[in-house]
Amino acid sequence: MPPEANEDRIILYREALHEALAEEMQRDPSVFIMGEGIGERGGSYKVTADLLQQFGPERVIDTPIAEASFTGAGVGAAITGMRPIVEILFIDFCLLALDPIINQAAKYKFMTGGLGRVPLVVRTQGGSGTGVAAQHSQSLEAIFYHIPGLKVVMPSTPYDAKGLLKSAIRDEDPVIFIEHKLLYTAKGYVPEDEFLIELGKGDRKREGKDASIIAWSNMIPRTMEAAGRLAEEGIEVDIIDPRTLVPLDAPLILESVRKTNRAVIVQEAIRRGGVASDIASIIQAEAFDDLDAPVEIVAGKNTPIPYNEALERASIPQAEDIVNAVKRVFYG
Repeated sequence: MPPEANEDRIILYREALHEALAEEMQRDPSVFIMGEGIGERGGSYKVTADLLQQFGPERVIDTPIAEASFTGAGVGAAITGMRPIVEILFIDFCLLALDPIINQAAKYKFMTGGLGRVPLVVRTQGGSGTGVAAQHSQSLEAIFYHIPGLKVVMPSTPYDAKGLLKSAIRDEDPVIFIEHKLLYTAKGYVPEDEFLIELGKGDRKREGKDASIIAWSNMIPRTMEAAGRLAEEGIEVDIIDPRTLVPLDAPLILESVRKTNRAVIVQEAIRRGGVASDIASIIQAEAFDDLDAPVEIVAGKNTPIPYNEALERASIPQAEDIVNAVKRVFYG
């Protein structure tokens, strides 16, 4: 959790990301950003608003609608010593750029015997909740989680968003930085002084003794809502936010599970082939004897995201689903 300091400074998630970009561009002239509509328009979610005016068109580059091309340009720029931040408007559109991301950026360090580096950040956003249907609402983090050589970051709060983005920009490896469309207007404390959050360090969002919930991104607000309901019934949950899926803070997750003896993992993505299943396997392998109940996974349905609002809600986890899962592991 953020340190207790001047907690009067409450800003939006998107403002925290904006601050991180501006500060890193000011600090390091090799940092530049590129993507669709990020300059004149300031980005669809206003994360890059006014950066064109501050840093000029050579460092804030509006691109054509050609994800494979400009992502490939970003990979090349990173290899030659720059620190590009490539914004892909929807994570769904990352599918058009998988070759430069997976076959080039992720493998370059390995294939050069550790001599080459690709300090690239791919900023994108995913998830559902705004009625933009099946081609603009996916949660595809498992694709990148599966690939050796990539780091995967999914912040849930403004504080985490800023600290993790600054660290991602300074990292020597390619980082997939996934935001959630419903979090851009979320508010939270962010200190004025500079701070970094180390990639691979999770965070305990709530202290509890009765069950562990592991969740990330927009499932953290859902989980916090569920925790409030459970507390009214006398069940106190320990909420662990990995913040980065790669590297994963497995020690923090296992510490929590060994304390509570119960685990519920929550992801918005569909269950099949998801990150939650891999985390469950880690818990089963490392903390099986500590469990008093089987690990529960709460995940999206194995279906494309519907356009209809009611069906969209039904396809992904809600607070009630999390409450019920915790009750199953608690009561047996």
